[in-house]
Amino acid sequence: MAVTEEHDDATGTIPRPRPGRWVDHYDPEDRSQWESTGRPAARRNLWLSIFAEFLGFSVWQLWTIVTPSLNAAGFALSANQQFWLIAIPNLVGATLRFPYTFAVPRFGGRNWTVVSALLLIVPCVGLAVVVQNPDTPFWLMVLVAATAGVGGGNFASSMANISFFFPEREKGAALGLNAAGGNLGVAVVQLIVPVVVIVGGGLALERAGLMIVPLAVLAAVLAWRYMDNLSTARADFSGYAAALRNKHTWVVSFLYIGTFGSFIGYAGVFPTLIRNQFPEVSFDWGFIGLPAVPLTLAFIGALVGSLARPYGGRLSDRLSGASVSIGAYAVMSLGAIGVIAALGIGSFTLFFGSFLVLFVASGMGNGSIYRMIPAIFRSGIAPGDTAALTLAKREAAACIGIAAGIGAYGGFIIPRVFATSITATGSLAPALVGFIGFYALCAAVTAAVYVRGRATRFAGTAI
Repeated sequence: MAVTEEHDDATGTIPRPRPGRWVDHYDPEDRSQWESTGRPAARRNLWLSIFAEFLGFSVWQLWTIVTPSLNAAGFALSANQQFWLIAIPNLVGATLRFPYTFAVPRFGGRNWTVVSALLLIVPCVGLAVVVQNPDTPFWLMVLVAATAGVGGGNFASSMANISFFFPEREKGAALGLNAAGGNLGVAVVQLIVPVVVIVGGGLALERAGLMIVPLAVLAAVLAWRYMDNLSTARADFSGYAAALRNKHTWVVSFLYIGTFGSFIGYAGVFPTLIRNQFPEVSFDWGFIGLPAVPLTLAFIGALVGSLARPYGGRLSDRLSGASVSIGAYAVMSLGAIGVIAALGIGSFTLFFGSFLVLFVASGMGNGSIYRMIPAIFRSGIAPGDTAALTLAKREAAACIGIAAGIGAYGGFIIPRVFATSITATGSLAPALVGFIGFYALCAAVTAAVYVRGRATRFAGTAI
């Protein structure tokens, strides 16, 4: 639709909307504009973005909670096949994060939120169809599971969109809230789906997908009605290219596989591991007076990991991002050792508790790694060097997007490593030993590059 642009008033401080909810001359760094019209607009877009991203994460992880129940619904899937259904949405979602990063500047944040919310309907309906027929070919189930990856891509576009609305002094808190709100989608879907699919008797796995369809439509309608497109949002291709050439982008991305990759990977396999390793363990909702439908405790892992993320950032502000990250890798190693011990003695309590340690540590590591990025790119720059500081901000922003995509591949790697371990040895222990070795390597790289390396301090604060 053709539009005509309205111009600012004489002060040049008030953004003016035009048809299609496009807003021109938006500048969150202009304090008078921010206090008058900017802050309310930014907050409105933030909360609607969180809702849409929350649904995206929920869809992304739908197969993690549906898969453990497929054999009970008449399917005959091997452990290897189950882990493929868990892993493939993460592979697709991680890959989609890269093009999704540039969708907001190209199409507008409000417009892309509408599109990305409606795209969630495709994997939901697809899941509802295939889980009702145990004779569905496995290749078709994998294809349908792959479409759930669109939910994983939503994180990148949501974070990019919100970054344009907030000033630098408030951007960290806004992006942290946006990320945590999305991550909670993993916990909520793992809590609610087991109840929804069995209420009323029987096992209706199709409800897992169908229950999200009206919510996706609602998110699209709310975004269409209340969100905004910013004409000032521009894709920073040069900043992205500069970040790709910077070795620290790849170091940080590697480290983020160890934290966020672990979080999303363990969140994906946790329900299946509980079901397969401890099939005799059963819980229900009767303890709070609700119908005695099954309750999976797997959601607690994703919940505590999501809630721990902001605390990782806060602790890094007091200590240093590098120190907290090294501590997180060390605690994750201890958690993995605890899981190995639990499997050896058959203790569900130790198994569950050790996984919670893994989730908390990975969540805090997510926050500490993100805390490190701005400091890394600004390290060594004189406070008065405006040009260099501007470039550092652009590179750091691009690095965050790149690391988010690469880190998400951990959600594919962990299920496949577990599947290989079970197929080759019949045990999860070799996979966990491999993860411990990887965490040790991550801790060593962090110490070598960001404790004793060149990028050790920024503005008097250790990285």
